Formats: sequence, C-alpha cells, structure tokens
Amino acid sequence: MDNILYFIWIIVLLQFFIPLLQKRMLAARRLATMRSVERKRQSRVITLIHRQETMALLGFPIARYIDIEDSEQVLRAIRMTPEETPLDLILHSPGGLVLASEQIACALKRHKGKVTIFVPHYAMSGGTLVALAADEIVMDPDAVLGPVDPQLGNAQGGYYSAASILKALEKPNPNRDDQTLILGDIAGKAVEKVYKVVYDLVLEHQNPEKAAELAKMLSDGRWTHDYPISCEQAKEMGLPVSNDMPKEI
Repeated sequence: MDNILYFIWIIVLLQFFIPLLQKRMLAARRLATMRSVERKRQSRVITLIHRQETMALLGFPIARYIDIEDSEQVLRAIRMTPEETPLDLILHSPGGLVLASEQIACALKRHKGKVTIFVPHYAMSGGTLVALAADEIVMDPDAVLGPVDPQLGNAQGGYYSAASILKALEKPNPNRDDQTLILGDIAGKAVEKVYKVVYDLVLEHQNPEKAAELAKMLSDGRWTHDYPISCEQAKEMGLPVSNDMPKEI
C-alpha cells in the first residue's frame, strides 16, 4: 500500500514539475533564437508578446502565465540599449491600455537607431499604436494590424467604441441621463487624444496632410475595432510596411 501511495505522489509531482521544465526549455530556445537574430542583424531584439499558455496538474489548470513584456520592462530594455543600436521589436498582441502603448511607442520614436517592428501574426489596437512608431514594419503576408479607436468600459463589463458613443449622441433624445452625457464627453476626449498620438507618431514619415488623414482613418471608428488591416492595405495607407520577414521571427 505504501509503495502505491509513493508512486502516486511521484506521478503527482511529475505532473506539476514537467510543465515548469517545459516552460524553461521553451524560454531557453526562444532566447537562443533571439540572440541569433541579434548577431545576424547587429541589433537589439525585444519582444512584446501577449500570448497565454496554460500549465495543468492531472488535466486541471493550476496556473497560467502570460508571456508578456509590459510597458515597464520594454521601456527598461530600450533604455539599456545604446542609442545608435538598431532596435528589433517582435510584436504579437491583441492590444491593451492606451497609456502603456503610448509610453512604448514614444520611447521607440525617441530611439536614435533604426526601429523595426516585426508582426508575424497580428498587432491590433494598442499593438498597432506601438507599430506606428517604427521606421519599418515587417509583416508576414497573412499578418494584420487594426484600428486604434479607443474603447470605453460600460457598467455590464463590456466595451463600447468611443466613436460609436459620439455617433449615438448625435441623434436627438431629450431623455438622456447625466451618465450618458458624461460618457459622451469622455469619449470625445479619448478620440481626440488617440488622434493626436497617431498624428505625432506618423508625422516623421508623412507630410502633415497625410499624417492627419491617417490619424483620422485609424481613430475615428469607421471600422469595427477588430477590423483586420492587411499588409496590402497598410501599404496603400502609406505605412512603411514590407514583407521581408526573417524565418527566425
């Protein structure tokens, strides 16, 4: 009986530690690949990856970790990179807070060396905002960017497009409550802020008229927030996009 319990405990412990070991091995392989890219391109590679991976015990989830470089970590990595060294940012993200995205984008924009952002799958919303800071955006032929129109939380726990809130307020309704009007005021400020951020980011590579057109296109809510901007459409919009995606990325 004791031997059976002993083997059961061994199995339980293995179920717990094997995912941790696999995680470490995977991280080591990723790091080795990053160093290979750095040697080949003479650059500093930074990753901003929002990708959820789950570890489990006997089939039941016990922990999950998100392989993500948050804004504080990315800013630290940028500051630790010599000013003239090219930066290669591998970006894979559905988006996030405007504040964090803006901080990263502005830090990339201030970097003196060339900034290349690689999008192997998607960089939506705040991810697109970060990508706009690049001197070159390298996209896989099937990768997509997305609109950056701000989203506001509602009482039900979901999100409304700020642009849609403003559009709804254009229709006459004398019975609107104060909360709706306040939400409309916040929506207007949010759209204006994101427009200004996009305009400032793209102005370096665009004339003022084109920069204003691009900022309006991405922030005014003309598309749904999950609208996929393909590589071809991004080129037509005037973004510095190419398809020269290294195999290691």
